[in-house]
Amino acid sequence: MIPIEVLSVFFVAAVALGLAPGPDNIFVLTQSALHGRFAGLLVSLGLCTGLVVHTVAVAFGVAAIFETSALAFTVLKVVGAGYLLFLAYQAFRAGSAELPKGDGPVLSGFALYRRGIVMNVTNPKVAIFFLAFLPQFADPARGSVPLQILVLGALFIVATILVFGAVALGGGLLGSYLRRSTKAQIWLNRLAGTVFVVLAARLAIAER
Repeated sequence: MIPIEVLSVFFVAAVALGLAPGPDNIFVLTQSALHGRFAGLLVSLGLCTGLVVHTVAVAFGVAAIFETSALAFTVLKVVGAGYLLFLAYQAFRAGSAELPKGDGPVLSGFALYRRGIVMNVTNPKVAIFFLAFLPQFADPARGSVPLQILVLGALFIVATILVFGAVALGGGLLGSYLRRSTKAQIWLNRLAGTVFVVLAARLAIAER
């Protein structure tokens, strides 16, 4: 199986990638600030569930379709961008009334969890990143490559949960202060809406 030295290097790389500023970090941060730390944790779990889908896809070669098929890549990124614009529309309409006064989220737990899954699964760049990153640490000489990919993917998800969990807790703490002001609530929703629009635009112009 995979040597512990290789797994250690991979885990450090995964943590470093999770810490690097990016769309997912910003997404978790804004959702935590808006709906509380528990909401951020649920979104983080949703994002990591999406990583399970990408890991399985890479392990069995499905992700290669998005690397070679322009149509598949375009369809998936349009769906993802459309979903983010829908979230932006909801955020801009929310005002201050939609924000909770405590740590409990306004949205249901499943809705927040699903939000994370959809955002991650509909981002073809994640699939292609996994397709490029995970196989670098797999070696046919060690046995089943798909099994090695699944192990590496699971380790990547553990690293991501740790990083995103910390971001969610920090965002929840920030939100607890901001929610005391009605004006801050409105501006926080506007900020979240702007973030969604930027993420949608970034995804829409992404190239393979």
